[in-house]
Amino acid sequence: MYLDESGDLGWKFDAPYRRGGSSRYLTIATLIVPKEKRHLSKRVMRNLYKKFKWSPSIERKWADMNKVERVTFAKEAFKLRAKHPDIKYFSITVKKEKVQEHIKKDPNKLYNYMIKLSLIGEMKCYDKIEFVPDPRSIKVESGNSLHDYLQTILWFEYDSKTELITIPQDSAANLNVQFADMLSGIIQNHFEDTNTHAWSELSSMINFKKLYF
Repeated sequence: MYLDESGDLGWKFDAPYRRGGSSRYLTIATLIVPKEKRHLSKRVMRNLYKKFKWSPSIERKWADMNKVERVTFAKEAFKLRAKHPDIKYFSITVKKEKVQEHIKKDPNKLYNYMIKLSLIGEMKCYDKIEFVPDPRSIKVESGNSLHDYLQTILWFEYDSKTELITIPQDSAANLNVQFADMLSGIIQNHFEDTNTHAWSELSSMINFKKLYF
């Protein structure tokens, strides 16, 4: 499971987003791929780098992609999922303006809760999971880790024997985390900017949830 996010955890809503204000939404997206097929999603990314002549030494972020590049990724991700149903896309988006004030004091707990809400039902179905999140998601102010949080819920609330192996990696070092970044970009664009071009190509293949809408 490869995870990345779009948006931010700021709470400044008295100015427009990107012009002094915070994003109004936060999206976390996850690519779920069997170990023996993880080269396929990486291949999608490599083909995009080749097709659009992106420098392989510089990570291509969703925010820097144009409309053609974004729609092309969405179409390729659709084809991958259609051909391999055991490759899955999950996401959750929170409408930040409706988050209660006391929760805003420790926004990383919200982040971790979103991951739990999005993925725990899928996680419990596997014996072992390699979980590769963005490094920012590991610690919360209380000192509890995302890994311990998810593992405890799996074992005690779901009576699952799932073994969770958490390997945080920056997207620059992992093509599948970059894939998750682009997934989150598609969904975030849909909610934050009502930009539906890429969303309309891929939304039918995404298991997505909304929080505080």
